[in-house]
Amino acid sequence: MPALDVHRLEPVTCTRPRAMRTGWAWWLSVLLLAVMAWLLPQAARADQPEVSEFELVHNEEGLTLSFGVKFDLPKGVEDALLKGVPLYFVAEAEVFRDRWYWRDRKVVSVNRVWRLAYQPLTRKYRVSFGGLNQSFDSLGDALLSVRRVSGWKIADVRDIDDGRHYVEFTYRLDTTLLPRPMQIGIGGQPEWTLLVEKTQRFR
Repeated sequence: MPALDVHRLEPVTCTRPRAMRTGWAWWLSVLLLAVMAWLLPQAARADQPEVSEFELVHNEEGLTLSFGVKFDLPKGVEDALLKGVPLYFVAEAEVFRDRWYWRDRKVVSVNRVWRLAYQPLTRKYRVSFGGLNQSFDSLGDALLSVRRVSGWKIADVRDIDDGRHYVEFTYRLDTTLLPRPMQIGIGGQPEWTLLVEKTQRFR
């Protein structure tokens, strides 16, 4: 009986140089890191409050401001609201006149304060502004009433002369109006820092 030829199968190995194989892994890692570096700031900005609308109107009646602020309440702040802690939102506008020989002169400073509270018995949200009160069925509707203002008169016509002027605008969650024990408890917590600022010139 003739002998059978037995051929041993050699394992197939990749002949691609090691440097090439590690090079692809390195470039893939760089690409992933670049994508993450781009996405993380986007997510952070999405969570930050921002001024979505801002318009100054200067006419014969004075200076009016219309604005809109975009933000969502952080989880911890919303939990405190539902547990009976009222929240205070403050909008402040200051009008300055340019002076080349000294620091700019503040012409006028005005502010608005809203108080937002939750009423467990009625399950409604109540917004107080000045002597006015309004109730809302949802937190979204209540926040809408404190995030947007139209036609707010911030200066009389006599306050504005022919010089160059600008407005410094600030909107914030004012934690100094909270009960003292609450202020101590939230000290240093970033989720309680809600602040937006904007500066704009006008004619």
